[in-house]
Amino acid sequence: MSLLIVIPTLNEAAQIDAVIAGLLAEAPDDTLLVVADGGSTDGTPEIVRRQMAAEPRLRLIHNPQRLQSAGINLAVDLLGERRTHLLRADAHAAYPPRFAGQLLEEMARTGAASVTVAMETVGTDAFTQGVAAAQNSILGTGGSAHRIGLSGTSGGRFVDHGHHALMRLADFRAVGGYDPGQSHNEDAELDHRLRRAGRKIWLTDRLRIRYLPRRSLGALYRQYLAHGRGRATTVMKHALPLKPRQMAPALVPVAVGLAGLGVVLAPVDAGWLLLAGPALLWAVLCLGFGCLLALRSRRWAVLWSGPAAMAMHLGWGVGFLRRRFSPRTTRTGRAGRRSTPS
Repeated sequence: MSLLIVIPTLNEAAQIDAVIAGLLAEAPDDTLLVVADGGSTDGTPEIVRRQMAAEPRLRLIHNPQRLQSAGINLAVDLLGERRTHLLRADAHAAYPPRFAGQLLEEMARTGAASVTVAMETVGTDAFTQGVAAAQNSILGTGGSAHRIGLSGTSGGRFVDHGHHALMRLADFRAVGGYDPGQSHNEDAELDHRLRRAGRKIWLTDRLRIRYLPRRSLGALYRQYLAHGRGRATTVMKHALPLKPRQMAPALVPVAVGLAGLGVVLAPVDAGWLLLAGPALLWAVLCLGFGCLLALRSRRWAVLWSGPAAMAMHLGWGVGFLRRRFSPRTTRTGRAGRRSTPS
């Protein structure tokens, strides 16, 4: 058994040093960690090279396509030949002790092709505390198990999708790896192909990673705009139906558009209220739920969870609808560009 850890990066100088050190600290001796950098300009490659001088288990490669999916595929192609397991890591997250070792134990115990983990968002200031409250609750996730955690289980359960962590490389290769042209939702798209091929995905409740969120409403909106586009790509590629928790944000832009139409056509009479009603109801639900979260936590900063959830819903919905109904939409396919390790 030999482990390949891959961290796709783009301008992650603030976190990359600690993430590498933490993942390698208690990983098996024959582990190889590869940083697939998409052209960082903040000094990330230089930090990695400095660590390479003292750490023989560390490598750096250039990811010319800049997408995480392409970078992981490239690392597997270049340096995964004699490796049996792949651990996908994120430079924007914090990992618990013995993360790699515990994942390997979970895989051996369950026989799963992929072991996924729950992700907890952690805020560092007033705004990001609100984002964290939204993303860690049904308000921002619709009840996704890998975001709000598992209940009523002992150790975990098999799922359709979870936050990617450990995979058997033989199974990863058997289904073609990630789609390197898909910038977002590539993990759920790969999980669909794994399940279609008869492989099982395990979501453990024994491990949880900590994630640092976007720091402004604009950045949060743009992030979820990309998430929505990615989900639309997966839906079209495999002719998948939307789940109820995905259908709701997909309808938000329609409701907002109707409200805008009401302002133009009927700004002063009951017709405006009729057209604006769905958007007003959505806003009241988000802001009201945010107030409830703030009261429960006794932290005024959590009031930001309502506006944060609105930015997330609207961004996801706009991204999904644009991609889903764009006349220029095309299917993505597996690419094979290579680079060389440095």
